[in-house]
Amino acid sequence: MTGPAPVVPARPRANGDVLREIPMPPYVTVEDVQFAVRAVVVHAPRTWSGGTICRNDASPHPCRLHRWGRRVLTLRGLPPAEIDALVERGDPAAGPQPRRPGA
Repeated sequence: MTGPAPVVPARPRANGDVLREIPMPPYVTVEDVQFAVRAVVVHAPRTWSGGTICRNDASPHPCRLHRWGRRVLTLRGLPPAEIDALVERGDPAAGPQPRRPGA
């Protein structure tokens, strides 16, 4: 029987933050898109006295869940303006508008 897996320390970034990006799915499913919409909406930016922070966990914005959600939605073909519109609407259950060919 083997012991627990060794803990690999995270590599610090140049600014001292710890690099812990959420891994991307091998392919983007409908469920991934739903989670990504929820991530960008729930972890939206909020202006605070010290700067822009994540509305959900008060970490510096964009937090890692917001970044992951944007990457997933970008892989799905959503332009940045449409992702921003999702964040602006503020509905974590909303789905991206269907893409119309030639639109």
